[in-house]
Amino acid sequence: MSTPTILWFRQDLRLDDQPALHAAVESGAVIPVYILDDETPGAWRIGGAQRWWLHHSLTSLAQSLEAKGSRLILRRDPAANVLRDLLAETGAQQIHAITHHEPWWRQVEETLGDALCLHAGNHLAPVEHITTGAGQPYRIFSSFWRALQQFLPPEPPLPAPNRVPAPADWPRSDTLDDWNLLPTRPNWAAAFGEDWQPGEAEALDKAEDWAEHVGSYEEARNLPTEVEGTSRLSPHLHFGEISPRQLYAQVSGASQADKFLKELAWRDFTDGVIRALPDYATHNGRAKYDALRWRTGADAEADLKAWQQGRTGYPIVDAGMRQLWVSGWMHNRVRMITASFLVKHLLIDWREGERWFWDCLVDADYGNNAVNWQWIAGTGIDANMFSRIMAPLSQSEKFGAADYIRRWVPELASLSDAAIHDPDAAGCRPAGYPAKIIGHREGRERALAAARALG
Repeated sequence: MSTPTILWFRQDLRLDDQPALHAAVESGAVIPVYILDDETPGAWRIGGAQRWWLHHSLTSLAQSLEAKGSRLILRRDPAANVLRDLLAETGAQQIHAITHHEPWWRQVEETLGDALCLHAGNHLAPVEHITTGAGQPYRIFSSFWRALQQFLPPEPPLPAPNRVPAPADWPRSDTLDDWNLLPTRPNWAAAFGEDWQPGEAEALDKAEDWAEHVGSYEEARNLPTEVEGTSRLSPHLHFGEISPRQLYAQVSGASQADKFLKELAWRDFTDGVIRALPDYATHNGRAKYDALRWRTGADAEADLKAWQQGRTGYPIVDAGMRQLWVSGWMHNRVRMITASFLVKHLLIDWREGERWFWDCLVDADYGNNAVNWQWIAGTGIDANMFSRIMAPLSQSEKFGAADYIRRWVPELASLSDAAIHDPDAAGCRPAGYPAKIIGHREGRERALAAARALG
């Protein structure tokens, strides 16, 4: 009897369009494994909100594997050690996995050497293949997007195998309950289930529905209204419950889908950035900004806390931060507004916001999170100028956020559409709602002065 093969799941928790799974099945018996590794990533261990998602996603994946005659083995410890142990325990000679670009996963991949067989599968095209004429990764998205065209459309998605052959003997496995991924005291994720249903089946259903609405994405994605204008597929994409090429195949035929497809490509671009610059989540893309004097000390810490808790006195900012805490997600336009407010109005280091989003977002992604924060901060390799400062009050009115604010900041629910964006200016701020922690003009001038000091 041939020895089994190990299938290593990471952020690719699906059976459809799973090239590593297909390769493993072709070789015979398969031992699927997911490893909870909180040590190798260091500071970038999976955040709190994503641990909730992971619990439910792994539950769904295990059920799907059981329906195929298999099971999911769960282990916890540094991934390289666990995989070596599994090779020795099972007699397996080969590990199949999908390529990842986070620096800690690349470290593990290098450590495993010839025992690991990697497959492309989490991108529209392998990002390492999309390079300049000099063979270097692209650092500007528009150039990356043009180069990507030669790889589009991507290869057709692979169907899930009918069966996943089981080994004669199964290695031991933890249980999900052993991992305590779900918060209990307090259960701050109590409302997550109202917004989210993790798992491959939900991702596929949501993609099918999104194909009917993607045509309105370019305009609707900017409107924080009760009628959602974004796909809400980002956490499913992050965890690999659906692949980018599955989503491309689903929506590319729809009218006016180009803007959404560019956003899908942006995810590939950000992985190319962290492949070229592994420490991009902690280091400015432009060295000039290393000298920027961010605010520190007790006052800055108090302002950061007010931002985190949604009590800045700016309704659109507070609505976004409260939505983030309650639901593990924030509307696309509001993410930009809240991030700009922290970095520019409060002059607080973008890395503080990045870390908060990392822990609170169900779709937190190393590459996407870092590149997006540096884009809004103006410190990145492809970014806005630091001097571009969003005006949260006018942004709120421009994009029709009145009902969005009423939902997430109930203290303001009785205010009119005209007053709700800036209750202080309207002279009707409720006693229980905080005053602005800084004026718009004051915050703007302070940020511009800090930028001018760089020379």
